[in-house]
Amino acid sequence: MNKKLIILSLFLLSGISLAAQTKVVKTSYGFELQRNGKPYYIKGVGGDVNMEKIVAIGANSVRTWGVERAQEVLDEAQRNGLTVMLGLWLQHERHGFDYNNQEKVAKQLAYFKTVIDRFKNHPALLIWGVGNEVDLNYTNPNVWNAIQDIAKYIHQTDPNHPTTTVTAGLDSLEVAFITARCPDIDIYSINTYGDIGNVPNHIAKFGWNRPYMITEWGPNGHWESPQTKWGVSIEQNSTEKKEVYFNRYKNYIEKNSNTCLGSYAFLWGAKQEYTETWYGLFSKNNIPTEPIDALEEVFTGKALTNPAPTILNFQVDQQKATDNIELKSAGIFDANINIQLAENVSMEKANYHWRIIEESTDKKSGGDVEDAATEITGLIKKTSQKNLIKFRAPQNAGAYRLFVSVTYENKMAYANIPFKVIARGADEPQGKFIEFKYTDMNNFKE
Repeated sequence: MNKKLIILSLFLLSGISLAAQTKVVKTSYGFELQRNGKPYYIKGVGGDVNMEKIVAIGANSVRTWGVERAQEVLDEAQRNGLTVMLGLWLQHERHGFDYNNQEKVAKQLAYFKTVIDRFKNHPALLIWGVGNEVDLNYTNPNVWNAIQDIAKYIHQTDPNHPTTTVTAGLDSLEVAFITARCPDIDIYSINTYGDIGNVPNHIAKFGWNRPYMITEWGPNGHWESPQTKWGVSIEQNSTEKKEVYFNRYKNYIEKNSNTCLGSYAFLWGAKQEYTETWYGLFSKNNIPTEPIDALEEVFTGKALTNPAPTILNFQVDQQKATDNIELKSAGIFDANINIQLAENVSMEKANYHWRIIEESTDKKSGGDVEDAATEITGLIKKTSQKNLIKFRAPQNAGAYRLFVSVTYENKMAYANIPFKVIARGADEPQGKFIEFKYTDMNNFKE
């Protein structure tokens, strides 16, 4: 532990406040967040890894959902000149918590009082996030009373940090409940994806006359994306996501800075949620992906000189993702991806990685933990062209995805295409596809 951190820890343990004062200020044009008397617009990311990279792209704040690593995250944020929206993870009704059970609710409140007392003077603390998406699939509005009790305690004991609570999307009923039952909530926060464009107009229409934040945003959610005819969602590739991050920030966040105090892009890290790439801004091997370029551009206001690869097109069997691709089992097919690198950089300098993965069978809601889908190995044969492969369709009928990632200078572009394998009848003609036997799954021979 370095000397500065030792001194900081001693101050915190002594109870002496090192807190930076954060205030919501009403202005002639709307609202403004101020930190130590100066305007502070949140250019944030949701997640607490790779903090040096957060600084490098021009962001200034991180968001957590819980306090499991609060001390470590706050300290590291302080070392890197970042602030923290510290999340207090309230229990959810959909996970079995009963907000009519006064004993359990009181126990939860008592726990969070200790958390608030412990961290309220940390200099990296910016905002308290009281609950995340407690409205998802809920029926009992008493949860808002529990949120109010925590927010009220924060205001009683911590004059230096405002409060917020986060809903899953924006609904008039939740706005009404929070307005009526949570007077100690200073800022309304919304997790929103494809519907982000409706937030600026709807939040005022629904009756919220105070400031708000966008605390999760990014690509279209899997629940709001086009689907194949066998019912799986089609994921945007990384180039499409880059455009989405850029445009949504410029059009729906930055443009409304008179009432929107800032945002936290989702997800600064990697996560299996519907697929392994849908929401994460890093690969599972911790490689920065193409959408991070968009965040750097909007946060810094500068064009990048070393962008990630750009995807021009990607096809399986000369079909794109929206074509409801069906392949006969054990047939051999082609797949190709075309990319663009920075000016004057040879395509040969990029590295390609191809995988066939079963469609996930562990899909959940609200970001709950999911198991990774199963990769099927031994089916891919590289060719002399790095952007082209031959592959054998899996033998078992079912839903799969072909994933490809392209890496250059430690930046990654990626895409996947869902396809369905149809069982081949014993007497069915092979047609244009070459059939071969599965004597050895890892010995690819036509």
